[in-house]
This record gives sequence, C-alpha cells and structure tokens, in this order.
Amino acid sequence: MLKKDIYKQIIKLLRNKGEHNMVYDIIIVGAGIIGLSTGMEFKKKFPNKSIMILEKEKEVALHQTGRNSGVIHSGIYYKPGSLKANLAKRGRFLLKEFCENNNIKFESCGKLIVATNTYELNLLEKLYENGKKNNIKMRMLTQKEVNKREPYVNGLAGIEVLDTGIVNYRDVSKKFADIFQKLNGEIKFNTELIDISHNNDHFIKLDTSNGSLKSKYVVNCSGLMVDKVSKMSGIITDIRIIPFRGEYYELSNKKKYLVKNLIYPVPNPELPFLGVHFTRTIDGKILIGPNALLSFKREGYKKSDFSISDTLSTVLFPGFWKLATKNLKYGIQEVYHSYNKASFLKSINNFIPEIEKKDLVPYKHGIRAQAVNNDGELIDDFVIISNNNVINVCNAPSPAATASIGIGEEIVRQSLESWDL
Repeated sequence: MLKKDIYKQIIKLLRNKGEHNMVYDIIIVGAGIIGLSTGMEFKKKFPNKSIMILEKEKEVALHQTGRNSGVIHSGIYYKPGSLKANLAKRGRFLLKEFCENNNIKFESCGKLIVATNTYELNLLEKLYENGKKNNIKMRMLTQKEVNKREPYVNGLAGIEVLDTGIVNYRDVSKKFADIFQKLNGEIKFNTELIDISHNNDHFIKLDTSNGSLKSKYVVNCSGLMVDKVSKMSGIITDIRIIPFRGEYYELSNKKKYLVKNLIYPVPNPELPFLGVHFTRTIDGKILIGPNALLSFKREGYKKSDFSISDTLSTVLFPGFWKLATKNLKYGIQEVYHSYNKASFLKSINNFIPEIEKKDLVPYKHGIRAQAVNNDGELIDDFVIISNNNVINVCNAPSPAATASIGIGEEIVRQSLESWDL
C-alpha cells in the first residue's frame, strides 16, 4: 500500500474513532424529569425498540428537576384549554398514582393563596373564576378562615387549593430511570451533545463528547439548552431561552412553626413572575423564594458564575431587551432584594411579620429556563414542535415536573402522528 493511501486510512480511522455502528430507534437528549418520563412512556409503548437517553451529567435530574421546591401544582393559574392546563391536570393525577404504586413519599397538603391588601382582593376573585374553569378543587376563605389554616399569615382573604401537594422530584426521576432501564432502555451519562446532522442514509447523526451515535428519531428534552439543540436539529423558531436564577432561603428551625404548608401570593398580571412564596418540602424544610434574577450562565447557580456564550446569547437577542424594558422596575427590585437581605425580608413580612433577618438561612439556588420570543413576550404554554424526525420540547416551564408523565404521553402521541414506528 502506498504511503499516501496509508495516510488516508489513518485519517479515516481517527475521524471514525468512537463512532457506534448501532442505529437506535430513538435517542432522547436530556435525563431530566421530562426526558426520563418520555423514555419510560416510549418503552412501555414500544418495548422492542432500542431507546437511549443521552445525558451530559453523571446522574439524572441535576438541574431544573433537582433544584425546584417540589410542589405538585393544581393548574389554577393556567389558561383554560391550554396544553399547560390540560397536562397539569392529567399529569397531577398520574404523578400521584405513580407515587402510590412505587412507594414514593408525597402529600396532598393543599396550599393557601393569600390577598394581603384590598387591591389583591379583586385579583383573587378572578383567579378563583379561572380555577373553576380548570375544574380545580378549591374554596374561598375569609380572613378568619385564612388564620385558622395559617395562624401567622397576614391575609384579608384567600383561596384554599386542595389539589396541590408536595414530593421530591429527584426521587420520582430516579424511579422513572429505574423503570426505563429495567425495560432495557439505556442511559448514557457523561456524554454531551455537540451537533446533530441529517445524513444521506436517512438516519440522524449525533456527535457527542464520547463519539458519534445514529438514530432514526430524536426527542429534544434538554431543558436549559433546548433552543440550542433545536437549532442543531434544524428547527428555526423565534424562541430563545433566557436563564433566570431563583434564590431561596430556608426558614430556621426555631421559626418553622410559622408556616404549616404552602403559602402563595396572588399573582400580579402586570409582573412577569409569580413572586416569593413559602413552601414546606417533603423532608420538612420551609423554603422561602424564589426571586428572579437574570443569570449570566445557563447552569450557573452562583452569582459569580459567568459564560461568555450564554451571556451573548441573551444580550444579542432583541426579545431580551424588549422584555427588560417592559419590566425594568421589577428587574431592579429583584436585584435589590438579592443583594439586600433586609429588603427581601420586608417583602415577606407582608405575609408573616414575625420572621426576622436571622431566621433566613441561604439555600441552594435554581435556574428557570424562561422561553422568550422576539417581541419580548414570555412564552407561557408548553411548546412541542416536531420536524425532520425530531420532536423538540421547546418550552416546558413549571408545572412541567407535575405534568411530566402527561408530557411524556403527549410526546409519544405526537410521534405516532409523524413517525413510522
């Protein structure tokens, strides 16, 4: 063999190093709760299909899934008839059933939405009407009834939402993963997706940090990276993920008696986020938060975390500046609360005056993958787009964890419409 031919063979071998000859039926990107529930649903529906979940971390549910407050949401806030409202209702039922069948601890403790001033009383009535349209189990409470349920709350009236509960979503995710693997599903950890291409052999090629993979179909459940992966797959939308860091405090043990269950504010329709609330977790902690601060790194949980590419992705997006301009006062307030503990305390004392500065213990932070369009509007509903044998979960904000089994079912349903399985 000529030296030139030997050189060509060496180059070919180097390029193909780590490439797998096996062609999977389905590869799912992301082992958060949505990716895992989707893999589990596919395996139940198609037990003989080869299905892999690709995850860049060393274990499941390390980002949004593992860093939320663990609330099983009712769906009271969502637009009636929306995908979000429908999947929250079905997902909540399926999640509780799943927990019962798999010995996962959860509680249907309910929550209290409290109006603390006269302006909020009208908003509370509108929220109650929305809840009725969504068939939520709830009841209006007088001030006396509010104080009977939560004695230390400063509230004029409230809504008791009976359908709400608490659970540890990492426990749920681990069980999803266990069931998926027992059905011969494969999870490939420590493997980051680098690129997606559609080859002439009609298979989808996924270049990863551990070589290349091939699949007939792909489902993008990559959470904070979903817009980047969607672009790789050939989906062009005006949706951009803007990361917002949510900071929590834990209430000190001495003051836990101040909060029995879950206490929420009345959402202000003029503001982009729900606001700070009080959450009892399944392991007995009382969390207060989150606020909403722009993060300069999509998976940056500390104030000092910074990524040039993530920051440029945000600041070069026209929709971000439109969103920032519309909510400038709110944004400044959130930053002030983050750096001034006394200011944050003042906002929560509107609900519970007895909490003092020394009672607030720093807790782990989370990142919200907020989808924003070119007009600077927050995308509220779940968005699932299918194209080129790829299904992209382009937006899955709260209550995605609550609705996870329902979302998995919806993805399988959409695949049956567009894929030849």
